[in-house]
Amino acid sequence: MSKVRDRTEDFKDVAHRSALSLGYDESKTAALLASFIMHKPRQRSGFTKAALKTLESIGTLEQFLMKHKKDYVDLHRTTEQERDSIEHEVTIFVKSCKEQIDVLRNSINEEDANSKGWLGLKGDNLNADTIAHKHGVVLILSEKLHSVTSQFDQLRAIRFQDAINRVTPRRKRKNTTKSNAAETSESNLDPDMKRDSEVRDPDVSQAAPLRVQEQLLDNETRALQVELNSLLDSVQETETKMVEMSALNHLMSTHVLQQAQQIELLYDQAVEATQNVELGNKELSQAIQRNSSSRTFLLLFLFVLTFSILFLDWYS
Repeated sequence: MSKVRDRTEDFKDVAHRSALSLGYDESKTAALLASFIMHKPRQRSGFTKAALKTLESIGTLEQFLMKHKKDYVDLHRTTEQERDSIEHEVTIFVKSCKEQIDVLRNSINEEDANSKGWLGLKGDNLNADTIAHKHGVVLILSEKLHSVTSQFDQLRAIRFQDAINRVTPRRKRKNTTKSNAAETSESNLDPDMKRDSEVRDPDVSQAAPLRVQEQLLDNETRALQVELNSLLDSVQETETKMVEMSALNHLMSTHVLQQAQQIELLYDQAVEATQNVELGNKELSQAIQRNSSSRTFLLLFLFVLTFSILFLDWYS
């Protein structure tokens, strides 16, 4: 058995001479060989770049919430204005991320619409798998944003509950102060009236009208104080109701946003189901036509075959 000669080095020499004859110097040849070994990274599509940017924005929002969580919840660390500023920045972040997700979803719908043919039929399976993958990416981003907004909703609920808890003891304390003031006014009024009835000296009788006027002024002052306390209680009760309404309004807006996303998804699914039903009807009509044509061909074939057998029998 003859030995097999290794011609690898000869092949390398021929390839090197061919490269030099084509104008490749040593550096270009080395770069070409290196490109065969280490491939260049694939260029990312616009959708992938936008999705990564959206994910980075959601991560930035989550880090912002974790950084200012204690400042937003603890009443002694920040003021109401600073907490309102944090809430405003979070709202801007959420709105920006939602707009980016909407842009991605619209780009998927446009690509899906452009990938269909003139009969409404979809293209190759590779394009359909790519579109399904992009829908999954958008769904993951939406769920990630929803989880972050849910964390902020919990922080906001804690803030509103603390505000309600601060208002409620103050109302009870004002009611107790008002009852004590009324009892004190009654206790101060009775000894003065008794003293006026018991003392009948001429000097005391002259000071009685002044004392009566002072008593009337004190009574009016206490009545005004009671009225102001009642007004303060009404204002505090209104403030509590406004805080509760603000919390309920935010929760309602969150649920409405979730329902809007679900309704949009249901609408897209309904449109896709309608298109599938139309395609199914077209396929059924084509199948019926093919069935009728095949039946006609079969009958014609049987007729020709029968006639041929009869003819052969007659001929024989």
